[in-house]
Amino acid sequence: MIDLSFLESLIQAIDRSSLDSIEIERGGTRIRLAKTPGVAVNGLVPAQAAYAPMVQSAPPLPITVPAPATSVDSPAETAPAEQAQPQGNLIDVVCPMVGTFFRSPAPDAPPYVEVGSKVAKDDTLCIIEAMKLMNELDSEVAGTIAEVCVQNADPVEYGQVLFRLTPA
Repeated sequence: MIDLSFLESLIQAIDRSSLDSIEIERGGTRIRLAKTPGVAVNGLVPAQAAYAPMVQSAPPLPITVPAPATSVDSPAETAPAEQAQPQGNLIDVVCPMVGTFFRSPAPDAPPYVEVGSKVAKDDTLCIIEAMKLMNELDSEVAGTIAEVCVQNADPVEYGQVLFRLTPA
C-alpha cells in the first residue's frame, strides 16, 4: 500500500516539474499520475488514464460566531430569531463538506465528544466520511460541547451545524 504523504509529494513534484506523467510500482501497487488525461503510452490510451487520482484532505473546520443578540419588543418576532441563531455566546461548528457524520472512530467505540465534554483547540470532534475518505474534524477553539445537532451516521451538507459549543 502506498503512503498518502508519499502520494501527495509525488503529485506536488509533478505539478512543479515539466513531466507530463509518471508511473510507479511500489509494494505491488501501481500508480499512474498524469497532468493531462488520456496521455498515450506506446500508442495506446489505458482506460484508467482518463481518471486522475484525487487526494482529499479535510479543510479547516469553519466556525461561525453569531452576532450579539438584540432585544426585540414583539414576542412573535423573538421565537423565530432564537431558532435560527444559537442563544447566548454559543459557537456553531459547521460541516466543511458533504458527507456522512460519525461521532466515533468505530461503531463499537465511544463518541469523541458528548454534551458537556470539554474540548481543547485541535481536539477531534467527529469524522466526516466523504468519497470513502474518513476526515477527522478538529475544534478550532477550546470550550464545552453544549449541543450535538446531528445523529450518528446521518448525511450532512456543507455549512450544516454539527455542534454548538460554549467557548472557554
